[in-house]
Amino acid sequence: MANHPSAERRNRQRIRRTARNKSVKSAVRTDLRKARELVAANKLDDASKAAAKLVSTVDKAAQKGIVHPKAASRIKARLAKRLHAAKKAAG
Repeated sequence: MANHPSAERRNRQRIRRTARNKSVKSAVRTDLRKARELVAANKLDDASKAAAKLVSTVDKAAQKGIVHPKAASRIKARLAKRLHAAKKAAG
């Protein structure tokens, strides 16, 4: 356990930041799951909207340092690839 005031303060900050980061990561995963489900169900208009929302959420998370920028780019690219393939298959 922390014995110095500065260590106690850092511990309080760690707890707050961990909770915030967990919330943002969870939001990213939720948006990604919803977008993937819509693509799989061939609801392409809704999937496009969900993809746009995901891009915004992932970019914000990357900007805050919660998700690595290259990981954010990879998430967006993979979803775009799935969405494009689904649109191409639909005609």
